[in-house]
Amino acid sequence: MLEVRSLGIDGVLEIVPKRHGDARGFFVETYNAERFSQAGIGLSFVQDNHSYSAAAGVLRGLHYQLAPRAQDKLLRVIRGALLDVAVDIRRSSPTFGKWVALEITAEKGNQILVPKGFAHGFMTLVPDTEVLYKVTDTYSPEHDRSIRFDDPAIGIEWPSLAGGFQLSDKDLKAPLLAAAEVFA
Repeated sequence: MLEVRSLGIDGVLEIVPKRHGDARGFFVETYNAERFSQAGIGLSFVQDNHSYSAAAGVLRGLHYQLAPRAQDKLLRVIRGALLDVAVDIRRSSPTFGKWVALEITAEKGNQILVPKGFAHGFMTLVPDTEVLYKVTDTYSPEHDRSIRFDDPAIGIEWPSLAGGFQLSDKDLKAPLLAAAEVFA
C-alpha cells in the first residue's frame, strides 16, 4: 500500500510506503513495481545510488541529465534528514523555473519522485545523513548538467544553518538557469 501525493508541480510526487512495525522494529516495501504501477507510476529503474554526507549543510545540486539519457529519480533517506528540491527546467512548461521542496527523513520513511525535465538537489539538515535513490538511466558524463543552487531567478529558500553550506567545486561553478542547457 502506497500513499502518493502531488507536490504542486506536475509529476513531482511524495510517496509514503506503509510501514509494518512491532516491538522488534519495522518492515517496509520501499519499491514494488506492481504497486507503483497501480498508483500510476510505471517506471523502470536501472541503477541504485547511495550518498553519505557527514555534516549538516551539505548541499548537492542542482543536477540533471539531458535527453536521451535523462533520469527519473526515486529518493529516500535511510539515516538523517534533508530538504529535497526539484526545479522544473522544461522551457515549454507553464511552471518553468518554479521549484518545490520536501523534507525527507529516515523517521518519516517518505520518498520523493523527481521526473525527467527537473533539476534536483538536496541539503542535509543533520549530520550523518544517508540517501538511497533509484534512477531510470545510468550515469552519463556527456549528458550530466547542473544549475546554480542559489540562482536568484529560481529563488530556492534553502534553510539557514549555523555552519553554512558545503558544496563541491562542480556545484559552485554551475551556470545560472538562463545560461544552462535545459529541456525544450
